[in-house]
Amino acid sequence: MYQLEHTYFFYLLLIIPLMILVFFTLNRWKKNTQNKYVSSDLLKVLSPNISTFKPKVKLFLLSLFIFFSTISLVNPKIGTELKTVKREGVDLVFAIDVSKSMLAEDIAPNRLEKGKRIVSEIINSLNNDRVGIIAYAASALPILPITDDYSTAKTFLQSLSADMLSSQGTAISQSINLAKEFYDDEEQTNRVLVILSDGEDHEFKSEDIIPLVQQSGITIISVGIGSIKGSPIPVKENNIIKTYKKNEKGDVVISKLNKELLISISKSSNGIYIDGFNTEEVVNSVVKKLKDMDKKEFESKQFVAYKDQFQWFIAFAILFLSLELFVFEKKTFWIRKLNLFNE
Repeated sequence: MYQLEHTYFFYLLLIIPLMILVFFTLNRWKKNTQNKYVSSDLLKVLSPNISTFKPKVKLFLLSLFIFFSTISLVNPKIGTELKTVKREGVDLVFAIDVSKSMLAEDIAPNRLEKGKRIVSEIINSLNNDRVGIIAYAASALPILPITDDYSTAKTFLQSLSADMLSSQGTAISQSINLAKEFYDDEEQTNRVLVILSDGEDHEFKSEDIIPLVQQSGITIISVGIGSIKGSPIPVKENNIIKTYKKNEKGDVVISKLNKELLISISKSSNGIYIDGFNTEEVVNSVVKKLKDMDKKEFESKQFVAYKDQFQWFIAFAILFLSLELFVFEKKTFWIRKLNLFNE
């Protein structure tokens, strides 16, 4: 396991392409200027010791010096001590609706992207809690099992799309059943499922889902994404809207938020319903709900001691700088005899 202490120093690496650009631009200008007044053959006679290869070697060595100096400033650290740490938190599973109706753009940029943004912000605000991810449409698909690795969770989150499940619908019941398998302790009371959906095209009526919710023992926080007024579902090619989804009669389908279903699911599980228009309000409401819940103690292994590694990169930087200083732009007498650079 490693850490990068000062990542903002990576911007210094931009010096390298800039330096290369300036080098070749200046070389071209010098060559064009020389050709105006002196032929290349005459120039070789007048300046027999000029090397065309060594300046490029010096540039290469100088680039390596800047690269390794930058890495040393970033200060990579390697974990040296792995310990089992006990923490208290909540097991939080996100069930994200990836049906086609989530492509509606009544909430910017669209419902699905808004849902992913909300989940990402909630993860950023967590501390000792564990998270898992489920994607669902007409069926539910496990994306990420319960983990305390937030960076991995956000990576998997960004991979979600409306094309990952071919069958369409909103099988909330299947996502609830799948979520039950994520929790590793049947007796824990802090199991939370966050459903992010427009609640439309559901396969089951609310009266069919509520008994399932009550039997699951899961607290459900539902986030309604979309508007009651609704919006057409765009069909895009190369990110350009070509048409809108239509029904069998040829009429444009208007996708609307089914707020009542999501509210009833949350109420039956001692959870809460939140409108998804304001990301900050959703995050604050979820965090407040989690703070009010009992915390479960669980163990996880993590590195608690890290050792600096910058000194290795400084050594390489000094080495390449020393080599650059000892490489002269002009040909030297004994090297010219060896003709190492084929000049």
